[in-house]
Amino acid sequence: MSRDSDAQLPGDEALPGTLPEPLRAELIAFRRDLHMHPELGNQEFRTTAAIKARLEKAGLEPRVLDTGTGLICDVGSRSGDPRPMLALRADIDALPIPDTKAGVPYRSTVPDRAHACGHDIHTTSVLGAGLVLAELDRRGLLPNPVRLIFQPAEEVLPGGAPDTIASGALEGVGRIIGVHCDPKVDVGRIGLRVGAITSACDRLEVSLDGPGGHTARPHLTTDLVTAAAKVATEVPALLARRVDARAGLAVTWGRLEAGHACNVIPQHAELSGTVRCLELAAWREAPDLVHAAIDEVAGMHGAKTVINYVRGVPPVVNDAAVIDLLAEAMTARRGSYAIEDTEQSLGGEDFSWYLEHVPGAMARLGVRTPGDTARLDLHRGDFDANEEAITVAVELFTASALLDGNHP
Repeated sequence: MSRDSDAQLPGDEALPGTLPEPLRAELIAFRRDLHMHPELGNQEFRTTAAIKARLEKAGLEPRVLDTGTGLICDVGSRSGDPRPMLALRADIDALPIPDTKAGVPYRSTVPDRAHACGHDIHTTSVLGAGLVLAELDRRGLLPNPVRLIFQPAEEVLPGGAPDTIASGALEGVGRIIGVHCDPKVDVGRIGLRVGAITSACDRLEVSLDGPGGHTARPHLTTDLVTAAAKVATEVPALLARRVDARAGLAVTWGRLEAGHACNVIPQHAELSGTVRCLELAAWREAPDLVHAAIDEVAGMHGAKTVINYVRGVPPVVNDAAVIDLLAEAMTARRGSYAIEDTEQSLGGEDFSWYLEHVPGAMARLGVRTPGDTARLDLHRGDFDANEEAITVAVELFTASALLDGNHP
């Protein structure tokens, strides 16, 4: 019995849309080409051109976004059908880190650039799904049009999603789905969760100023080193007592700089870090709460503050009905055993911006080879993925598109 034989379309027809072997091989080659030529956010010109050329070869009409990179493409003719479309979203940018993998022919050829978050897998999967759906549409088997969204700059706060939305990506869209590589999940499986699956993530930059002086006379100065140290340690602790612990609001510092000499109290100090939050309501309050806590702690030491609170992304909050759609689609293709529960991550994802406009959901896509003990993780130069994940994602996306009409 084939993997998709249990699934049914309206009229009791077997669910089509599995990935043909020639296209599977082509997609792996496409992914490896992207992996060898990574591009940073809003610089994805080669990547955009490659996607556009392949979609046009299939007879589709992609449109490059107003920002100059990224594109959207509809599969299937609407023919006056007012029903909203299902959108499939991929992010196409890479990270500014070196590729440290050894022994693979598709290692990055660009210094200090790498697809270390799996965006090449995401992009190839949505492309493959679009090509399969286009063939189904030619055969009259696509019940409703589908939009492909290839989004730039996911790794650049506040992400490329707002610009993509401003370019019209969600016009006519009723639901949106996406996947994200998960190196903790075996290939062939996906992780699903109703509700928040990622956290909010903002950037925080703090400058402290005051009269410095000789370390022999700290009482005549504003001791900015002590002030900075107190901000670094006491602000997170203070916030923990002002926000419900279940909201998971956390300030974590990544940089603290102050002074140049051991016997000189500096006039300037800087801290920078991130603010992460598990709940949407607390995220909306976070800027005011963080500002107040920093001013309070710094003020006790006489330091003047300049705070740059950079809004990043809200949590990705998965819609229950869309999770049901993904679960049905994965069961149709691989059986219910291929689905596992997943936890909420403290990572940020700008897919969340789409969910401010339409319901949707993101699944975690298994990319770990079963039995592999390497413990690879995202945002590391040695990250890699089992390429069978492309087949899994394509089949998940195509089944979701075919079954979407069953989920009003």
